[in-house]
Amino acid sequence: MDRFVVRGGAALNGTVRVSGAKNSALKLVAAALLAPGRTVVRNVPAIGDMGAMAEVLRHLGVRVDEQPETQTLDVPDTIGCEAPPELVRRLRASIIVLGPILARCGRARMPLPGGCNLGSRGIDMHLAGLAQLGAEVTYANDYVEAVAPEGRLRGADLELAYASVGATENLLMAAVTANGTTRIRNAAREPEIADLAAMLSAMGARISGVGTPELRVEGVTALNPTEHEVVGDRIEAGTFAVAAAVTGGKVTITGVDPAHVGLPLDKLRQIGASVDAGAGRITVAGGHALRAVDVVTLPFPGFPTDMQPQFLVLLSQAVGPSMLTENVFEARFGFAEELARMGADITIEGHHAIVRGPTPLRGTDVRATDLRAGAALVVAGLIAEGETAVHDARHIDRGYADLAGKLRGLGADVRREATASVGAA
Repeated sequence: MDRFVVRGGAALNGTVRVSGAKNSALKLVAAALLAPGRTVVRNVPAIGDMGAMAEVLRHLGVRVDEQPETQTLDVPDTIGCEAPPELVRRLRASIIVLGPILARCGRARMPLPGGCNLGSRGIDMHLAGLAQLGAEVTYANDYVEAVAPEGRLRGADLELAYASVGATENLLMAAVTANGTTRIRNAAREPEIADLAAMLSAMGARISGVGTPELRVEGVTALNPTEHEVVGDRIEAGTFAVAAAVTGGKVTITGVDPAHVGLPLDKLRQIGASVDAGAGRITVAGGHALRAVDVVTLPFPGFPTDMQPQFLVLLSQAVGPSMLTENVFEARFGFAEELARMGADITIEGHHAIVRGPTPLRGTDVRATDLRAGAALVVAGLIAEGETAVHDARHIDRGYADLAGKLRGLGADVRREATASVGAA
């Protein structure tokens, strides 16, 4: 099992280009299922999750050609209706094929998904929404099956109990070929939703209200294949921004819309970093005393939960107490124990983390408990005294393409290596 080995002490400097957004690319290739023919998705990140999704699509009958930053998907006239258990349980995002399969086949069956262990991330809203669209849903302990009795879903007024990104995406893809009009209220507003809606619109879907809490979808009888470029990864950009600030360096990040990371950039300014943003790029410089701030995670345009672990590292170096409140994934603070092993002063009280700084960090063996926690531990290693080994690199691979190489390009002393170890010592 691989690990990242980081030797701290170097300030990051230079320019880095982020990859396409993991949380968008996975859904875009799933959307290709809606249209027979050849769809091309560009700016695809070279990450483990994309390979896993390609295998899911192949199982459904799609011919997938994976080239650097590009996936070409040849979708047959008839696709499979059942997703493979071993692949779905590896990749939580694979639940997103449920809507497209149901829309194309009139029925869909798949096991419950896997992915990072971040607490309760149930798919009840997905299933309830599909039922309102006319599907008969069977939900057992290890699988879910949905059938459209008339072979086609019908439009409906849907209201999500929570602005779930996954539920919004699944229901949006199910609704684009439903008979009639669908309204999705309390819809998620993340940039990845807009990216998916843009691709679906290019395929012939009729969608309005993108970027607002209410999406309106006028169902069409069929969609056409298209070509689309994935939006830049705002979480990867935010990770490099935090790394620049905490190491006292100066990094220009390209390939991302600064508006997609607006609140994290505002928090970086409050903490004491210098931030300059322009078209398609962000420059972040540290080197100043960091100030304590409070952070609260919320759905977009709020502070993203996927940036919470990185900011815990940053706040551990700020002067005074900070409070970070997690409102999205209740189990995400599991990472704090690993950071505390490096010397951070963190107290967890329910869904609040109280961070007292600055505290010097020490290199040691730590474990990536999930994707973002793993990246945050690598960032922590950049400022720790001595050497940090971040085990379970597979988690990081799920969302960051060549993280070690990109950091080395900025002057970091980091390498990836194989190890026989099963985890942290």
